Amino acid sequence: MTVVKDYPTQRIRNVAVLGHASAGKTTLIDALCFTAGTSSRKGNVEDGHALTMTSPEEISHGVSMQLTPAFGEWRDHKINFLDTPGYLDFTGDALAAVRAADAAIVVLGATSGVEVGTEKVWEYCEARGIPRILFVSMMDKEHADFAGVFADIRSRLTTKAVPAEIPIGSGETFSGLANLLEDRAHIFKPSGTKGEYEEGEIPEEIADEFQKWRTELQETLATLDEALLDKYLEGGEISPDEAVAALATGVRTNEIVPVMLGAARRGFGTRALLDRIVDLFPDPSKALAEMASVNGGDPTQLVVSDDQPFTALVFKTTSEPHVGSLSLFKVCSGSVKNGAQVVNASRGSQEKLNHLAVALGKDRPEVAQLHAGDIGVIAKLRDTHTNDTLADPSGQRVIPRIDFPNPDIRLAVRGVSRNDDDKLGEALVHLAQEDPCFRSEYNAELHQTIVRGMGELHLDIQLERMARKYGVNVETERPKIAYRETITRKAEAHGRHKKQSGGRGQFGDCWIRLEPQPSGAGYEFVNVIKGGVIPGRFVPSVDRGIREAAAKGILAGYPTVDFKAECYDGSYHAVDSSDIAFQVAGSIAFRKAAQEAGPTLLEPIMEVEVTTPEAYMGDVMADVSQRRGKVLGVDGKAGRTVIRARIPQAELYKYAAALRAMTHGRAHHTRDLVAYEPVPDFEQSKIIAATQED
Repeated sequence: MTVVKDYPTQRIRNVAVLGHASAGKTTLIDALCFTAGTSSRKGNVEDGHALTMTSPEEISHGVSMQLTPAFGEWRDHKINFLDTPGYLDFTGDALAAVRAADAAIVVLGATSGVEVGTEKVWEYCEARGIPRILFVSMMDKEHADFAGVFADIRSRLTTKAVPAEIPIGSGETFSGLANLLEDRAHIFKPSGTKGEYEEGEIPEEIADEFQKWRTELQETLATLDEALLDKYLEGGEISPDEAVAALATGVRTNEIVPVMLGAARRGFGTRALLDRIVDLFPDPSKALAEMASVNGGDPTQLVVSDDQPFTALVFKTTSEPHVGSLSLFKVCSGSVKNGAQVVNASRGSQEKLNHLAVALGKDRPEVAQLHAGDIGVIAKLRDTHTNDTLADPSGQRVIPRIDFPNPDIRLAVRGVSRNDDDKLGEALVHLAQEDPCFRSEYNAELHQTIVRGMGELHLDIQLERMARKYGVNVETERPKIAYRETITRKAEAHGRHKKQSGGRGQFGDCWIRLEPQPSGAGYEFVNVIKGGVIPGRFVPSVDRGIREAAAKGILAGYPTVDFKAECYDGSYHAVDSSDIAFQVAGSIAFRKAAQEAGPTLLEPIMEVEVTTPEAYMGDVMADVSQRRGKVLGVDGKAGRTVIRARIPQAELYKYAAALRAMTHGRAHHTRDLVAYEPVPDFEQSKIIAATQED
């Protein structure tokens, strides 16, 4: 069983490991923890044995799909790693990791370089302002190209990137790295499993390249410190200790982004990376502190110190069979001991932190205490979910929530059996509590349960989890579209309801005039009755009848919108007239008038923003046209092209997958409902026929 030492704030490093899918993040964390000794077995992603690949879905698909913590102990420091998914479908977990971390390692493949996922996580780090190291992984892979990847970094990510080491060989000949800070070569031991190496002189074949990059690094470091600059200009050498100290300052102020390299599968480069994490990244007390407010007041900055009241942010919630809910949290101020009684300041409920632990993949070794800045996990909290604040009862400060993106990919689901249907609602609630980027709702108008996520893969995985965790199996279908109906011209009609079958009869009689309204104006009822031909108490019943009939539609059963109805004439019977009679008369009058008022279908129009490399701009725009879309504009943004278009919602089913295939995974999109517009005639007949058949 893993025994975890007690680490004070100054000896803690919190690091998010980010990058595009298949860049090597999970393999790198596995190798770092194995090198550090906290993991006793070197795992393998392909076999599903990697340390932070814990869920059956991840193992079966061979990719990370959720935020998973682990930690390494190196040079008497505890390094908390947060493994993150690379697919944009699971971007919520990457955002949560960036929020909880104090620094980040952005991993790039040595053959693939900067990809769309790399750019996206880079944006998250920039927005948060956390320090970074870039790590070029898989240098032992065929066609590995460190120089090409570095040029890609400089052109597409940041001009602040500077190599801290360069490779000795590449692909099959990758045998070591040249350390630019220490002026030494690290020649890896082929039989080593934990990145063991021998120090030596810089090989002659890379001497010129080494000197070029070492000079650039020394010049860059000299600009960060006046004393170093004077020393350098006077011809002096910056010593390794001075170089590390200056680089640490540059990293923590985001003036420099060091680039490192290795082959994590073989452990190559892991020792140097662990050293740099300890040397360059800030401890939580020197990192970006959280803000918090009391009773909705102005936020104040928390002090990351044990002598402050305990305050923690729950940044991830999940659940496991036989364990229940697991809450991952970061101690943002104060410290907490095992068994502490705390308050969920977000909900006002009490919680007890029994079995306080830290996470190491699937394992959760218990600890007696967590200090300010550390990351922990607790099981079976009663009423605590992602984005909640846990606090000492004496100082209930609330930390601002993580700003997760709104899910906009929709899918309709229904239980395979009656039993599945009965359990569906509760299971969907649990999934939404675990993942803020997953939501569900029952659409009473369309009679469908709709789930929403960040992409088709995200939804597929959530439904797999639902079957595994909660035993609920579903069938999926295309979500119905919430069409609307309206009228295009004025019309009027007479509605009369007369019924006599012995005893008191029913009599209602009205004339109404319909008139189209501007889009979005809604429904308006106007009473222009004169002379009391319809008593005032019965006119609202005509209004109700019109509303009820309009809700059932004219052409295909969809609600009728954006029209004005005037009730201008009618008659009544002193004995037989009633509210219900005039309600029926209003309904009859509406149906007659609407048929003569040029009824038409309206469809929801989405404003879609596609961010894509320029090379795919033509393909994306052509696809927009094929989907009956209209391009509104094209802009540049951070070296990429942003296409704004309006596309009917009916044409966007599985668009995320189509866009990914079209652009080789390098584009992504967002969508928002902006308007309802008339459906073209050739589409209307199809929709009406399909609705009638349904």
